[in-house]
Amino acid sequence: MGSLQLNSYRLASHSLPYNFNCTTNSHKSLKFYNRVSFSRSRIRATATIPKSDSQANAAEEPPVVNFAFVHSVLLPDGTPDIHFRTACGGQKLRDIMLNSNIDLYGPYARPLSNCAGGGTCGTCMVEVIEGNELLGSRTDKEKEKLKRKPKNWRLACQTTVGTPDSTGLVVIQQLPEWKGHEWKYEKIPTSELPQ
Repeated sequence: MGSLQLNSYRLASHSLPYNFNCTTNSHKSLKFYNRVSFSRSRIRATATIPKSDSQANAAEEPPVVNFAFVHSVLLPDGTPDIHFRTACGGQKLRDIMLNSNIDLYGPYARPLSNCAGGGTCGTCMVEVIEGNELLGSRTDKEKEKLKRKPKNWRLACQTTVGTPDSTGLVVIQQLPEWKGHEWKYEKIPTSELPQ
């Protein structure tokens, strides 16, 4: 039998030696010392922001691009799996997706299965449902890899999302070649959005 003691300084293991001689009644006891101490102090902070300052801060927020990433597999209830993210413009779509923990490569996510953003493998292919006007024009590598694909398909590693001061919405279908469902996308007028 043994016991394991965890403390803040190290991991210590204490074990009792096994005694296979039944006639001996020696018992060894272990003493455990509580070496962990916790501070019981609390930090409390209270601050108030006047209304004029909160409105000024809202106006000073940097411009961001909103993204809706639609996964290629439906949720168990039959609805599309949509992830909403925001990012600053001027970045590659691949970097935005990877930094936001969005599945970009799917079955090609193994080591040495993709080109790591070089534009030579075509495994980072996405379908742009909305927001094509925010994306840069196709590069020569994209034109070569996507010549037999629909015009709204892009390589995420070659696609630049706007400029640093861009704002808007981009809807992306992940892994369009693996899409096993059809879903409808309709734009909701801003007058119907909750305030």
